[in-house]
Amino acid sequence: MRSPVPRSIATEYGEGRLHLHSATSPVATLLLSHGAGRGVDAPDLMALADALPAQGVSVMLFEQPWHVAGRKVATSPATLDKALVAAATFLPGRTPLVIGGRSAGARSAARCASSLGARGVLALSFPLHPPGHPEKSRVDELRGADVPILVIQGERDPMGRPVEFPGDLDQFDLTVIPDADHGLKVPKRALLSQEEALAIVVESTLEWLVREIVG
Repeated sequence: MRSPVPRSIATEYGEGRLHLHSATSPVATLLLSHGAGRGVDAPDLMALADALPAQGVSVMLFEQPWHVAGRKVATSPATLDKALVAAATFLPGRTPLVIGGRSAGARSAARCASSLGARGVLALSFPLHPPGHPEKSRVDELRGADVPILVIQGERDPMGRPVEFPGDLDQFDLTVIPDADHGLKVPKRALLSQEEALAIVVESTLEWLVREIVG
């Protein structure tokens, strides 16, 4: 089921949009923002929005102001964080909040988790470093979240392969999508179909939510 008309979110950087996929009797709320390329219609975000409400998890997809305005390039990390915080203030607050997103949205969620009182962070394709520059690690953003984190990472992600994540991260879970790239897209030659890859995203997220947040 697709979202009804999105809710307009006023931010100091322009209008954002909150696409609501509400559960009938929610036990948790998942606020997700998109990356620096594709918007909230990214396949992994839509898979979560389509599947999780039936399992009692409301999914709110936040479209950043730069994307609403039709710009091709994302604004600075600080602006992404402030807009995400603005979106969170529109949520009802009656269920545990988990924030996350894909790529740049995952970074923003990790940076904002503590200030928003989030119970966890879902990081889809966390950009651990710029492509080809593993020395420019962003792992401190994950360390600073100080809440349970689930990273779902493609095996072939040039911005951070699963084996590159340090083993000493606290409250950290990692799900690997075999053969997948930064967009969690798998090649046609892969043993895993694209539908199966997205099913792993949904199933691992739900299992983690039940184990770490709801249960």
